[in-house]
Amino acid sequence: MASAAEQLASNLNFSAFAKAEDLKKRIWFTIGALLVYRLGTYIPLPGINPDAFAQAFSSQSKGVLGMFNMFAGGAVQRMAIFALGIMPYISASIIMQLMTSVIPSLEALKKEGEQGRKVINQYTRYGTVLLALVQAYGISVGLENGNGIVSDPGMFFRISTVVTLVGGTMFLMWLGEQITARGIGNGISLIIFSGIVAGLPHAISGTLELGRTGALSTGLILAIIVLAIVVIALIVFFERAQRRLLIQYPKRQVGNRMFQGDTSHLPLKLNTSGVIPPIFASSLLLLPATVAGFSQTTNMPAWASTILASLGHGQPLYMAFYAAMIVFFAFFYTAIVFNPKDTADQLKKHSGFIPGYRPGERTADYIDYVLTRITVVGAIYLVLVCLLPEFLISATGVPFYLGGTSLLIVVSVTLDTVAQIQGHLIAHQYEGLIKKSKLRGGKKAR
Repeated sequence: MASAAEQLASNLNFSAFAKAEDLKKRIWFTIGALLVYRLGTYIPLPGINPDAFAQAFSSQSKGVLGMFNMFAGGAVQRMAIFALGIMPYISASIIMQLMTSVIPSLEALKKEGEQGRKVINQYTRYGTVLLALVQAYGISVGLENGNGIVSDPGMFFRISTVVTLVGGTMFLMWLGEQITARGIGNGISLIIFSGIVAGLPHAISGTLELGRTGALSTGLILAIIVLAIVVIALIVFFERAQRRLLIQYPKRQVGNRMFQGDTSHLPLKLNTSGVIPPIFASSLLLLPATVAGFSQTTNMPAWASTILASLGHGQPLYMAFYAAMIVFFAFFYTAIVFNPKDTADQLKKHSGFIPGYRPGERTADYIDYVLTRITVVGAIYLVLVCLLPEFLISATGVPFYLGGTSLLIVVSVTLDTVAQIQGHLIAHQYEGLIKKSKLRGGKKAR
């Protein structure tokens, strides 16, 4: 029999959405904040020659800059005030997660609850400023070294560029926090999501134009659409997949009352690492090509040219390294974000246990065993999703806009946002039921 929450969720409809005023305000606030972000991606840096920079960017669009440009919604290509995007904040967050598992004082802060998380978030903001300063200064120097990109190079240009880019990143970080607090969904994720989706109409129109000119057959375009739907369904299935471990709590006596033992589940996500492994793997693989493109050396050794050619998109060596690094980072990041020993200690602290395993070390070993097995499946899933566009591009030459990493981000953020909307609707329905019950109770009392 369905639970009360499931019955309530099945009764949600557009009339319930129309009555949820708070939810509508949150959605409108989120849309307005994202529009502000999109406007900022079209405001160029002062002192930049847009035509000269566009020409220089076109030669580097297949490297790391191309990936960052996709995440930034085209701001890098236009060298806008939001060119750094939100990536410094994400990098700082990942670094803080690594440090909390290495430095005992930060690990103790993490276990202090909400107060400890606030301190760690403040450290993350400081790290964001530091990373943004370094990256912004590097961008300003790189722009000055370009041919005719900067109209008036010098220290004033460097300072203005650093201040503008760092200010843009900090504004986006603040905007993301405001979306999370006053809007719907995770603000940082939605900013990245909107940047990726913003380029989708142009990619679709370009593909249809190739079909109109005869460069792509109609059957191939339809096959790509069907394949994209199948991949999205596969991502939804695996992102929602969980391995639930049965947790039992013994009978306990509180005062003169005896409480029966309860059962619960410990959910382990199949893809615990999320989209971090593809981002790390693609960034490291695209870095050599980006450095070689910026150096523009004509006397490059033959062996270096051979390696760079082998690490190009669609090459067997590139795909092999890409798959191996995704698997490595999937296990590495899962080991950082999920500690079986801490989970086993928490279960033991609350008198919970997994049937057939002693609390403590045996429970931690069993959780680690299950987590390792499901991480293998999750890593294989990530490899298949990320390599499929590469095979498609190399086999057919179709410019597939949504690669594995971007497709994972789009689907994951959509699932999380829809889940939060459903949560707000269910909460609104409960509030309505409570108000009705209070009114009925008051009438009976009279």
